[in-house]
Amino acid sequence: MKVPLSWLKDYVDIDLTIEELARQLTMAGLEVEEITYVGLPKPSGKVEIHSSAESRQETKISGIEWDPDKIVVGEISEVMPHPNADRLVLCRLNDGEKEHTILTGAPNLFPYKGQGPLETTLKVAYAREGAQIFDGHQAGQQLMTLKRAKIRGIESYSMACSEKELGISDDHEGVILLDPEAPTGMPLVSYMGDAVFDIAITPNIARDTNIQGIAREIAAITGNKLRLVDTNTLMAGPSIDGRVSIEIQQPELNPRFVLGLIENIEIRPSPYEVQRRLHLAGMRPINNIVDATNYAMLETGEPLHAFDYDILVERAGGKSPTIITRTAQPGETLTTLDGVDHQLDDFTVLVCDTAGALSIAGVMGGLESEVNNTTRNILLEGAAWNFTNIRRTISSQRMSSEAAYRFSRGVHPALAENGVRRCLELMRQWSNGIVSDGLVDNYPLPPLDPPVEFSTQDVERWLGIYLEPDRIADILSRLGFSVEVQGDRITAGTPANRLDIGTGIIGKADIMEEIARIYGYDRIPETRLSDTLPVQQGNLTLDIEQRARDLLVNLGLQEVITHRLTVPQSEARIYPDQTYSEQGYFKISNPISSDRIVLRQNLLASLLQVVERNMRVAKRIAIFEIGKIYLREENEKFPKEPRKLAVLIAGPRELPHWQGSDETAMDFFDLKGILSAFFTNLHLPAVEYVPTEEPSYHPGKCAVIYSQEKQIGIFGEIHPLVKGHYDLLDSPVVAAELDFEEITSLISPQYHVEPTPVFPPILEDLAVVVDEDIQVQEVINEILSSGGDMVMQVELFDLYRGGQAGEGKKSLAFSLKYQNPYRTLTDEEVSEIRNNIIKQLEKNLGARLRGE
Repeated sequence: MKVPLSWLKDYVDIDLTIEELARQLTMAGLEVEEITYVGLPKPSGKVEIHSSAESRQETKISGIEWDPDKIVVGEISEVMPHPNADRLVLCRLNDGEKEHTILTGAPNLFPYKGQGPLETTLKVAYAREGAQIFDGHQAGQQLMTLKRAKIRGIESYSMACSEKELGISDDHEGVILLDPEAPTGMPLVSYMGDAVFDIAITPNIARDTNIQGIAREIAAITGNKLRLVDTNTLMAGPSIDGRVSIEIQQPELNPRFVLGLIENIEIRPSPYEVQRRLHLAGMRPINNIVDATNYAMLETGEPLHAFDYDILVERAGGKSPTIITRTAQPGETLTTLDGVDHQLDDFTVLVCDTAGALSIAGVMGGLESEVNNTTRNILLEGAAWNFTNIRRTISSQRMSSEAAYRFSRGVHPALAENGVRRCLELMRQWSNGIVSDGLVDNYPLPPLDPPVEFSTQDVERWLGIYLEPDRIADILSRLGFSVEVQGDRITAGTPANRLDIGTGIIGKADIMEEIARIYGYDRIPETRLSDTLPVQQGNLTLDIEQRARDLLVNLGLQEVITHRLTVPQSEARIYPDQTYSEQGYFKISNPISSDRIVLRQNLLASLLQVVERNMRVAKRIAIFEIGKIYLREENEKFPKEPRKLAVLIAGPRELPHWQGSDETAMDFFDLKGILSAFFTNLHLPAVEYVPTEEPSYHPGKCAVIYSQEKQIGIFGEIHPLVKGHYDLLDSPVVAAELDFEEITSLISPQYHVEPTPVFPPILEDLAVVVDEDIQVQEVINEILSSGGDMVMQVELFDLYRGGQAGEGKKSLAFSLKYQNPYRTLTDEEVSEIRNNIIKQLEKNLGARLRGE
């Protein structure tokens, strides 16, 4: 979240330097990833925000510094035509010291051209000769210095600046038109110099996705007084009663809905200070009404939506509209503000009226009822929504918005009224509208704001420091908690802006975290563990698992960790007919969302979903996961939890490279090679691959894996019908499912190691013709068994089918390596071994030498 410093100062006094404020915010859990200086003096390089013997953390610095002598507030008194260019104008400008004639092509000054002296002068950001600004005509932010030059016969040495040239935004369509009260000649840095903190908002601090929340954190850190957002609204219009009503059909999905009404508005641009702050916060100004909803959302944390009230009345047949919140009906669609048509899911919550859907709740408004230049009356919505349902909706619809970003993380219902009141007042001030008296507020399901009880002993035991009760109460009070102290016992009441404080032991842990981060993690002393460390014991199972991970990574795979919770329909996608039964699954009694209701029964479905999400953006995917599945056993209350290993590869063998690369799609044999190397390095004994057929795999491209005659897994190319159930590219997807428990049981903690031979090997090739149905592995096994200890290595290097081999036959060519670790083999010895191999191949497999 981008947070302008000037906006924060509206709600808390800040006497720290920008760099120190960034450091303290980061140490309190709000990591400042970047500081962008917009006019204010900036340091060179990066700013260190945390340093210790073990680590060092810095934040990025960017932006531009405005020279107070070179960049000032200018006042344009007349806009004149350029004598030699229709697309340029000349402006008479006063910079507080003298009058200049400046040249510009800014389109937003053309309406004033040729009017003579302006009745109301225009205030602009004026850069004098020698000023350093960003080049508005270059991509990115390229610094330039203003120099004197002639343009179309007119000398130019200074300019009125756009937002891009001053580093405020990327807008270069016109010069900045400051608010009329800007003092002429004042250094621009003194008038509106700023800095923007880019703060990483983690899910546990979603309450701080607003200026008020960040200001509260600063107040708690510094001890300065917090000034709350003014929610007083001048309601001079007639009562809203009877003019609109609300019907909530599922309170668990919509615990609160608030409406306000403002009439006789004028659509026009917002004040420039508002536009500037929105730009700095990463939002695009639209008009005073839309900007008011965004501004109030950024201030309070409550996303808002404005409807054209007259359109709602028209849809209601001239009567007072009824706003209804409900889930989508089968086949229902909606065109949103971005012009996209959405086929709605049955779990998606909608804001509707009696005529149909108006918006996707908590995500984006509909196109039909949007505010436009003819809008005169506004119905303003502020609501609370079930955050898990919002997450599910934006995932299914592939949508994102500032509102969805906040609602999907949890917005307290108490903020709905504050947000609506603040926004109505901003609309009134910026549009000359009249706010109707009162609000329509339907609040069927208030949340529990739990009190948390603990003691100073709890704090000392959990954090390792002793704090006086009054000190603890002061920290929590500054964060908005209501606190009662009785001796060493403290009760903290959760403020009505937070959904992250739990009950019982969870609530106590949450409170300890709040105390620790405001007190200062860096102030908590290091202490030695007082207990005696237990005797270290090995864990062979864990060692093998970690060894397996390392091997797979070294083989070019990337580990993924997927959800252990799923839905049966999701796992059914790995079968061609997608049939499934919920009976064998263990269901969660309190699922976190509707798509996380049962414990998974395989890893393949999880990895296919990972590929589905990433294959459009990653050309090559090679992943694995070691994790548990959960199987029901008869007469057992709890599931069996065997560990499984799943591997999946897709895409080219090599990524494109300037030296050339093999971009052939990976197939069955690529995965077999990976698995063979994996088993070899794990010292898994006697591994064999036997063709088989399984529903999820392509017929003829699937094999079962055995070790010491025990089945340890299956692998192959994913069945085309199964692949069609996922949004995948055309290249083959090859996967393996391995029983990691069985693999672990077959691995010995000790294995035989051979020294590197010092005597030279003898290498030769052997080509034999065998029946088509004989597997290559059978031939290799026969060569190794008949060749004895002197055959060190057998590798297939050629497979031939054709007329010379004969019908129903194939020719296999192998490279053999003979070697005695204690002496050099003679030709006679090798010939004897070779003859024995040929004899046994002929006897046991019906093989013959190629060419005979």
